[in-house]
Amino acid sequence: MLVLLDRDGVLNEDRADFVKTPAELVMIAGAGAAVARLNAAGHLVAVVSNQSGVGRGLMSEDDLDAVHAALVSALGAAGGHLNALITCTDPPWAATARRKPGPGMLQEALDQFDIAPDQAVMIGDATRDLEAAAALGIRRILVRTGKGRTTEAKLPAALHPVTIHDDLAAAVTALMAEAAS
Repeated sequence: MLVLLDRDGVLNEDRADFVKTPAELVMIAGAGAAVARLNAAGHLVAVVSNQSGVGRGLMSEDDLDAVHAALVSALGAAGGHLNALITCTDPPWAATARRKPGPGMLQEALDQFDIAPDQAVMIGDATRDLEAAAALGIRRILVRTGKGRTTEAKLPAALHPVTIHDDLAAAVTALMAEAAS
């Protein structure tokens, strides 16, 4: 299975002013261990993340690379790793189909690993994560971290079915239980 993860609000704490430096990257408790559990079970894990801070001129590509190096290091410290890290730096006013809610990054991940949509799951905290997944027929999981509680409160019926969990660790526990049954 290919597990697609949003970054901000799923792996690390979301910031209204964007995560612009490694020092601003604060991992959500249990997220690294959850990725490690997915890896140990043989699942592919890819981050698909809008990073418009670059397109908005708030940070450079090098800054984003430094944040991602810190993310990879934090995951590694928990025994986990990413098989792919795909980002879209488009600002909202110049969005391409790659920027969620467009499905472009998710399709790139499917193509990279030659995975069918029914063999993938998207775990996110925002409506745009779920919309991107729905456009491709990918299973959707909402976590209540980040923007998740707000998203849950006004989840459009058109995006259902959506499974909801408190955080990435709980979502991974549920996925592992399904796989074992």
